[in-house]
Amino acid sequence: MDALDSAADREYRMLRHIVNGTNAGVAVLDTRLRYLYVNPRMARWNGIPAEDLIGHTLAELSPHVHRSEGVLRQVLLDGQPRELVLSGSTRAASAFERREWRSTYHRWEEDGRVFGLIGVGLEVSAPRHYLRALESAHRQLTLVDAAAARIGSTPDLDTTCAELADFLVPGLADVVTVEVLAEEGAGRARPLKGVLRLRRAAMAAAPELLEQVRAFGRPGAYIDYQPGSAIPRCLETGRPIYDNLASDEAFRAAAPQPERVAAYRALGIHSALVVPLLASGQAIGTVSLARAGESPTFTQEDIKAAQALAERAAVSLANARHYTREHTMALELQRALLSEPTLPHPDLEVASRYLPSGTGALVGGDWFDTIALPDGRTLLVMGDVMGHGVEAAVAMSHYRSMLRTLATTGLAPEEILEQADHMITMFGFERVATCLLALVDTSQNTCTYASAGHLPPALIRTTGGTLLLPVPPGPPLGTGFSGYRSVTRTLQPGSVLLLYTDGLLERREEDINTSLRRLADLVLPTGVPLEEVLDTVLLRLATAPVEDDTAVLVARVRST
Repeated sequence: MDALDSAADREYRMLRHIVNGTNAGVAVLDTRLRYLYVNPRMARWNGIPAEDLIGHTLAELSPHVHRSEGVLRQVLLDGQPRELVLSGSTRAASAFERREWRSTYHRWEEDGRVFGLIGVGLEVSAPRHYLRALESAHRQLTLVDAAAARIGSTPDLDTTCAELADFLVPGLADVVTVEVLAEEGAGRARPLKGVLRLRRAAMAAAPELLEQVRAFGRPGAYIDYQPGSAIPRCLETGRPIYDNLASDEAFRAAAPQPERVAAYRALGIHSALVVPLLASGQAIGTVSLARAGESPTFTQEDIKAAQALAERAAVSLANARHYTREHTMALELQRALLSEPTLPHPDLEVASRYLPSGTGALVGGDWFDTIALPDGRTLLVMGDVMGHGVEAAVAMSHYRSMLRTLATTGLAPEEILEQADHMITMFGFERVATCLLALVDTSQNTCTYASAGHLPPALIRTTGGTLLLPVPPGPPLGTGFSGYRSVTRTLQPGSVLLLYTDGLLERREEDINTSLRRLADLVLPTGVPLEEVLDTVLLRLATAPVEDDTAVLVARVRST
C-alpha cells in the first residue's frame, strides 16, 4: 500500500511540475464554466492570482476577453473537443494592445458523470501581430502599386489631385478633398492674421453625398482655415490629424469654420482624417478624408494606408508643381517673344499660329518671324530649338535676335545661315536649332529659301494642290559644319507659301516621309483669308493629340 501511495505521489508531483512549468495555460472549469483550477501561466495571463479566479467565470473577471461560451457548452453536451480563439485584453500588462490565445477544450467525465471542461491554450499574440503586420504591409504595397497606375498620369497639378481624390473614394473614405498651398496673393482679399488660405484642388464623394459637399467649396475655390483647426495643425506638425466619433466641440475646433459643424452632422459625417502632402520635407498641401453614416471609423491601418498614398501622390504633385511653374514661365516668355510686332512688306500677306504641346511636355523652342527688308523684300523665318522648357525658350530668343540682326546686312538666306552657325558655334550655345529661311521679293515674285536641317516648305498653288518644295539639305545651326545652299523659284500671286515646325506632321511610330505625303496630298482652299487657310491645315493635319509644339506660318503675295 505504501508503495502504491509513493508511486501515486510521485506521479502527482510530476504532473504538477509539468502543468506548473509549461508555457501553456491550463484551466479546469465546472459545468457552469467557473474556474475550478488554473495553472500559474493562466493566472499570469489574466493578471489575477490563481486563488482569486477560483469560483468565477472568465466573463466576470476579464470582461474584455472574447470567448464563445456557446461553443464551450456544446463541448459539455456532446463531448467533442473543440478549438477556440480568444482575443482581447486582461489586467496583465502586455506589449500588445490586442492579445490572442488559441485553446483546445475537452470534456472531463468519469463513470459517465460530467464534471466540467479542461482547457489548454497558448498565447499567439506575437505571431498574429507579425502576420497582421505583414498582411497590412502587403495591402499597402498593393494599394500604392494600384495608385501608381492611376495617380500622376499627367504633369498637371490639379489633374493629379483629382486622381488622388477619386482613388480614395470609396476605398478609404466617403468624402475626400485635396487642398494645396495657395500662391501669394491668391483669393479675393488677404486673409485675417493667423488664418491659413489654401486652394481646393480636387474633391470626390460618394454619389449620395456629392451635391451636398460641393456647398463646402468646389475645386478651384480658396478656403480659409481658422487658427488651430485640423489642416493648419497637420501642416505645422507634418503628421496626420484624426478624430473618430468626434464630438461637436471637437468638430468645431477641427473644421475650417465652426459654423460648418451642423452641415457635417446633417451629412452623417462622424470621423475625419487629415494627412499632409510632403515632398522632400516641403509641404504641398493636405488630403482630408471623412466617413459618414454606417461607414466604420478610421483604423490605424487606414491611417497608414492614407499616409502611404499621400507620400506617393506628393512626389507626383511636386513634379507637377515644378512643371506648372516652368511651363508657365516658358510659355509666357515664348508668347511674349512671338507677340512682338513683326511687319512684312505691305505687298505680302502673312498669318501665323502657335500651338503648345498637348501631351504634357514642357513648352518648346519653336519660333517664327517676318522681317521687312529694303526693296520690297521680306524674310520669313521658321525655327525649332532642340529641347523644351525655359532654357529652350531663352535659346530661341537668342536665335531670333541673331537672325534679325543678320537679316539687315543684306546677306542671302544661305549666307545668313552660314554666319549664324559660325556665331553660335563661337559663342558656345548648348542647344542646336533647325531653321528655314525664305526671302520673298514681291517686286520680282520670287522666293529664295535655304534650310538648316528643317523640314521643306510647301506651296499651296492657286489650283488648291500642295507642292513640297525641294530644298538642299544643311546641318542644324550650332553644329559648326555650315555648307548651306539656297534655291530660288517663282512665287505666283495668289499662291500661298507654308512654313511649319515638325509638331505639325510628326507622329509617334509614323515615318516622316509618310507624314510629308499627308501634307503633299492636301487640297486646300484658295482665295480665302489666310486665317482660314491655317484653320484648314491644322484641322486636316493636327488630327491626333499634338506631341510637340507646333508653329505654322503662311504668306501670300497680294494681287496687284
